[in-house]
Amino acid sequence: MRSLGVDFDVLVTDADETVGDVSAAEAVAIIAGRKAEAASAVCADRIVVAADTVVAAPDGEILGKPKDAADARRMLGLLSGKTHTVYTCVCVAGGGRIYSETVATDVAMYELDGRAVENYILTGEPFDKAGAYGIQSLGGVFVRSISGDYFNVTGMPKAATARLLYLAGVDVIAEAAGKT
Repeated sequence: MRSLGVDFDVLVTDADETVGDVSAAEAVAIIAGRKAEAASAVCADRIVVAADTVVAAPDGEILGKPKDAADARRMLGLLSGKTHTVYTCVCVAGGGRIYSETVATDVAMYELDGRAVENYILTGEPFDKAGAYGIQSLGGVFVRSISGDYFNVTGMPKAATARLLYLAGVDVIAEAAGKT
């Protein structure tokens, strides 16, 4: 949000993040929608931006944040040498409406060396990242290529967010130019 030049406050909601047997794309849409609705109930007079991101392993398993080192090792093993998809749904609520968009980005990983994985786990970085890696930090060394929106993989697709804000009445380009 900072990179869009938007002033914001963070509100943590108690939105239910459980979903049934749905695809990764459906899961992020459901959860981001719940977050937007929960935040809008508290901040009805403000524009609300909510998002949810998941990593879908090549076999379709939804990978959240690892619960421990063994789980991080397992997740990175699933991704090693393969292409997986990162899904983010952004919801912008304002003026009694919710606008949403789900973005998908394919990420191809190098074959991961066991020693590199163990050392990466020791950094602690995998534990607060869906899929056990962060492309924007040290985990980026495991990424061979991406197809799609890089910012989506970091958890906030910039272009989609700007388009949704525009629909809700916030023109980030005009604001950056001092035209609001």
